[in-house]
Amino acid sequence: MGFLDIKQATKSYGSVEVLHGVDIAVEEGEFLVLVGPSGCGKSTLLNMIAGLEDITTGEIAIKGQRMNGVHPSKRNIAMVFQSYALYPNMTVGQNITFGLEMHGTPKADRDKAMGEVAELLQITPLLGRKPGQLSGGQRQRVAMGRALVRNPDVFLFDEPLSNLDAKLRVDMRTEIKKLHQRLGTTIVYVTHDQIEAMTLSTRIAVMNGGYVQQLGTPKEIYDNPANVFVASFMGSPSMNLMEGVVRMQGAEAAVEIAGSSGVPVLLPVNVAAQRLDGQTVLLGIRPEALTDPDGADKNARRIVTLSNVVDVTEPAGSDTFFTTTLAGKDTIGRMRADAVAVPGQVAQMAINMDKAVLFDPTSGDRIR
Repeated sequence: MGFLDIKQATKSYGSVEVLHGVDIAVEEGEFLVLVGPSGCGKSTLLNMIAGLEDITTGEIAIKGQRMNGVHPSKRNIAMVFQSYALYPNMTVGQNITFGLEMHGTPKADRDKAMGEVAELLQITPLLGRKPGQLSGGQRQRVAMGRALVRNPDVFLFDEPLSNLDAKLRVDMRTEIKKLHQRLGTTIVYVTHDQIEAMTLSTRIAVMNGGYVQQLGTPKEIYDNPANVFVASFMGSPSMNLMEGVVRMQGAEAAVEIAGSSGVPVLLPVNVAAQRLDGQTVLLGIRPEALTDPDGADKNARRIVTLSNVVDVTEPAGSDTFFTTTLAGKDTIGRMRADAVAVPGQVAQMAINMDKAVLFDPTSGDRIR
């Protein structure tokens, strides 16, 4: 049993079921991120945990106590919204302590809690200001302070950074990560940004179409995606998916794909693939596993080098992304910044096949 237990939870609006049998156990102190495209059900699930949406079937429990039908005010949760939801006529200090005041907390205790939270979030100089006098990042800190001051069992974050500019989003990600490491709080965090999901979480639930597609650590999700959706959604740029045919070479299996000139390329794969001999599969390769020979992982067991035409290069400072044609489609790789790659010319490339994964082209599921 987890600190927060979601058991076979469903949500229906009339005859339409939008969440299907969600099972997640969140341990105390864990940082769980719900990630997926718009309309996948992640915010609906968060609202069900908060009590803002009723659960249709199944159960949600916090610290072993069943929460079905329990009013949001009785759940000891705190929520940080995308829109900050601050009272514009109140000072920062009043916004932070308003919830405590409504619960009858003595003023001395409110002031003490406010001071501790303000120091933690480095907003002490802002306590006398109104929200309209603050930047977006400062407002988000105040919204977090209002949640922290209550010392809840579970913190719920609903896309809290989506209104911020790119640099401030990175800064606030770091602040939230530091806060979690310092306090060890239990957090459920909703985002559509897979970079946020990877950098913040201890575990990720990737959602699509109302289903949890995969639940695991950031490394598990990234290195071992359960299906084509997870492989495509997680990662920037996303995983390359190339259609090929399994060919057995003695006891070893390889996937045959077409190179840029149409010449077949055999790529060895680390799966027991005898049963797949002659079958069409989808071969998944992350961009960083397709690179220049000097940039390849020296500890990898299966590095395949090939000559292929470079179609496009995109310098990105610390490295260079390039596009080449494999299996008849654009394939993205990542080279070192000083690697030589000229569009329209043939270049030496290296593929780390230790990192390759295979998918069933019909079901989209990973082939184990």
